Amino acid sequence: MRIDLRELLGKRVLVVGEVGSGKTRLLARFLEFLVDSGCGPEVTLIDLAPSYRGVGRLVEEHTDAVRAIRYLKPDKIFPPRLLGRNREEVLKYAELNYGAAEKLFGKFAENPSKILLINDLTIYLHRGGVEELLELIGLAETFAATAYEGSMLEDDKGSGITARERRLLSRLKREMDIVLRL
Repeated sequence: MRIDLRELLGKRVLVVGEVGSGKTRLLARFLEFLVDSGCGPEVTLIDLAPSYRGVGRLVEEHTDAVRAIRYLKPDKIFPPRLLGRNREEVLKYAELNYGAAEKLFGKFAENPSKILLINDLTIYLHRGGVEELLELIGLAETFAATAYEGSMLEDDKGSGITARERRLLSRLKREMDIVLRL
């Protein structure tokens, strides 16, 4: 897929796709473009990827450009559907991730930058709300995020996070200027 990265400036962009489709790699390319364009000091990247057995890779695994920006990531993010052995464990991991994401979102809200990037936004959607997310997005002039959309991680052990993720992602897509499907 050929994308003119300049066209993403000033827009709300969501990159969706299956595990391994290249979502994070594309976000890393956009980050490199921003840094090379001199926008590094204006960029905040919140990285919520669990980086577990090839699922949910961190942006820093793709590019060193994270050193030139404000790069926020929690100490630990759990892949709920992969680690949880039952409904309760899946929900517990989702709740832990939500708390970690909320802390980083709070840091951004206290000191917003012109450009906000979020890797693996669906981790937040397991427990967080779209309205709160849209408020956060509204603090930036440019927004780009990756989000899982597929069937490989469908089994949520009866927790309901897969259905919730799909419903909220669908709602979020309607608020974006550009949705890229990989």
